[in-house]
Amino acid sequence: MKQTFEKNILRLLLIFGVIACANLIRKPPAKDWMIVFLFKGFLSSILDKLLVRGGYIKYPVQLAKCCDISYIFDYLLFPITCVYYNQVTKTSNIFGILTKTLCFSIPMSIIEHFLEKRTDLISFNKGWNSFISFLSMTITFLISRAFIAIIRKAPNKPVPEN
Repeated sequence: MKQTFEKNILRLLLIFGVIACANLIRKPPAKDWMIVFLFKGFLSSILDKLLVRGGYIKYPVQLAKCCDISYIFDYLLFPITCVYYNQVTKTSNIFGILTKTLCFSIPMSIIEHFLEKRTDLISFNKGWNSFISFLSMTITFLISRAFIAIIRKAPNKPVPEN
């Protein structure tokens, strides 16, 4: 019974993620948001895979046993959240960026803490805890923000044709 409830949570998160993803490309510059989305998915999946293999995090209940990471979070929810974060910090100064980072990472950490304590969707081991998870989310938000800022500042040189 509990596992069915948890799978329903995952299904709802998946549906929410797909709907939210469809809304992402409406706000220009769509190219920047796709770069952030793909970069964040890449970064999240690598970090999550390292943490799972190291035994720090485990995902006991999943919709499909295709992999041992949380693919809904790594490839959909976290990248979408990161795109929204980058959209609201696009014109922010450093104080605004840091403040808005906390506005995104604190609620995510609270939700993750709740899910870790009340469900079998995620399990922390080997000293990993909600605070370390909060720090890692905060740092990856800042890394993605720095990454897209560097991309925007790169000179746009035309590619020579052969």
